[in-house]
Amino acid sequence: MKKVLIATAVSLVLSGVGLAQIEGPSSTQALVTVDSKSDQMPTISNVTLAVNGKKEQLTGWAQVPPTGAQVAILIDDGLRESVGRELGDLKAFATSLPQGTELFIGYMRDGGVVQEAGFTTDHSAAAEKFRLPLGSPGISASPYFCLSEFVKHWPSNRPAARFVMMITNGVDPYNGSTSPLNQDSPYVQAATDDAIRAGVQVSSIYFQDSGFRGRRGSFSGQSYLAQVSQSTGGTAYYQGMGDPVSMTPFLNQFKHAMSETFVATFQANASGKNPLVRVKASSDLHGVKLHTPDAVRPGNMESGPTE
Repeated sequence: MKKVLIATAVSLVLSGVGLAQIEGPSSTQALVTVDSKSDQMPTISNVTLAVNGKKEQLTGWAQVPPTGAQVAILIDDGLRESVGRELGDLKAFATSLPQGTELFIGYMRDGGVVQEAGFTTDHSAAAEKFRLPLGSPGISASPYFCLSEFVKHWPSNRPAARFVMMITNGVDPYNGSTSPLNQDSPYVQAATDDAIRAGVQVSSIYFQDSGFRGRRGSFSGQSYLAQVSQSTGGTAYYQGMGDPVSMTPFLNQFKHAMSETFVATFQANASGKNPLVRVKASSDLHGVKLHTPDAVRPGNMESGPTE
């Protein structure tokens, strides 16, 4: 039976979902994605990490193995049925994931996520669960409400590196006008904060839906998706103001980024009423950029099984 993930359904305390403030320094982990112009990957000696603006010694630096990754594909159930031409691309992506990576497939609807395939390493079986969206404008309520509920109640309590790919138009219908002058949504910010607290890296593919036409809606949705992705260390993928000709290039880039993501371990201490600490990583290697979330929650542990 299909299941809508709601706030009262699950109570998790592992892998960064518990929100209680931790007293004193705590071993903490963050996902760091490497963007390299060559095949050279940084080692722990090549990486500098700043926590709240101060240099912090790394105690661990390990590439995320396939068996230590969980990937959730969340599709807006309000999208146009034209997204159906992308089902083949989505299935091909699912079956191309490395052996051992756990895959979840869900549809964003009514402020939550309808599960089609729970986390599984049977990628072929999961791929068959992709379907056409219902296509009713506004049925997802807000993709950011859906994202918040999903990451706060991540449907797995196994420690692992957590990745989300949202496929949506990104418009927040609860923030009023889609004018460029009205791009400060508390709901988008709340979803971003919830993903950061849960240690989830969020990427997205922009795809229009029938409820919002025109340039302003496209700008608004893309702007919000970029905000969430950049703040959590992910990437917002889009092609101009229209739908991509094919999702395959974006999905391949997403898969490549996951394969070049590392877990950085360090000590962090929450101070005052703020349960989060700001993080920023850099490398001394030429042509290498490191992407981190804007912040992490002290005590977040991303490590899954090692190979």
